[in-house]
Amino acid sequence: MVAAQGQTNTLAVVSLVTAIIAPFAHFTGIGGLTLTIVSIVTGHMARRQIRQTGERGDGFALAGLIISYVHLALSVLVVIFFFGIIVAALAAILAAVSGH
Repeated sequence: MVAAQGQTNTLAVVSLVTAIIAPFAHFTGIGGLTLTIVSIVTGHMARRQIRQTGERGDGFALAGLIISYVHLALSVLVVIFFFGIIVAALAAILAAVSGH
């Protein structure tokens, strides 16, 4: 399948747009993790299609992937951090209750 000359891959645009919106979606109820996954999947699909068809938009897809993977890594670190705070608080409560 050959794309029209100069046509930008739609999935590449979707990947970039969802990657940019995803961090803000945590606060709106849309679902930041869902948009991050959509961005990663569409970014990889777009890059594969671009290699096959010669369409434009590889930079959009790559930017979407980079933003999404960084967002995902930071989200994991935040979850680990808050999990650590909860464990530390529970340990402090248990120590106080047991008298140590």
